Amino acid sequence: MRVPVIAGNWKMYLTPEEGRDMVVALGPLLAACRGREIVVCPPFTALATVATGLVGSNVRLGAQNMHAAPEGAFTGEIAAGMLKALGCAYVILGHSERRQHFCETDAMVAEKTRAALAADLIPIICVGETLIQRENGITQPVVEIQVRGALTGLPPEQLRRVIIAYEPVWAIGTGRTASATDAQNGCAFIRSVVRALDTGAADLVRILYGGSVKPENVQELMNGTDIDGALVGGASLKADSFARIVRYEEQ
Repeated sequence: MRVPVIAGNWKMYLTPEEGRDMVVALGPLLAACRGREIVVCPPFTALATVATGLVGSNVRLGAQNMHAAPEGAFTGEIAAGMLKALGCAYVILGHSERRQHFCETDAMVAEKTRAALAADLIPIICVGETLIQRENGITQPVVEIQVRGALTGLPPEQLRRVIIAYEPVWAIGTGRTASATDAQNGCAFIRSVVRALDTGAADLVRILYGGSVKPENVQELMNGTDIDGALVGGASLKADSFARIVRYEEQ
């Protein structure tokens, strides 16, 4: 049985102090929550401070990006081992904002995926189509290229550890959410691509939906048989709203 994952991507929000206060408030709200993995992904500057606020809680730490090299002259970049030393267990890779604003390619995402796995970090690999691609009817080819680009060549034991987040670009930060049917269909298609790579991995890989996930729509989204959790943006910045999303079954 796949354990659901609810991960919060804080993007470029919250200072170290604000982040610590948020997770300190979040801890008691989720203390009794079982049966899922809960992750917060602060900015790099807040990772160490947020880690102190997570001590004793059932919420784990993740990062929003990393460089593929273990070290080197890469000004402004962070290596997987550095994230691990700060207490990170997860890292988001290939987010559409990284692809759009920082020209990240599928090859770069693949390289980072391998580096994350080598450092014992769980990669949350983001894939998804733009509105133009969707309107042109090429959602599946676009998503398949992204999934295969990140995963092809991974040995089975590593492939089964990755998490994939289906995030339609047109639904990120727009308030426009894919319908529950669209989200399920997208995640089911991703699982079929994984199955073509490794039949045994298909039923083990967790696939999340992301894109304007809120307390009001998370339950309907989580009803999808191929949806194993959510990658949450703005609604993860406040303890009460994120806790409601994590505890979606109680709504």
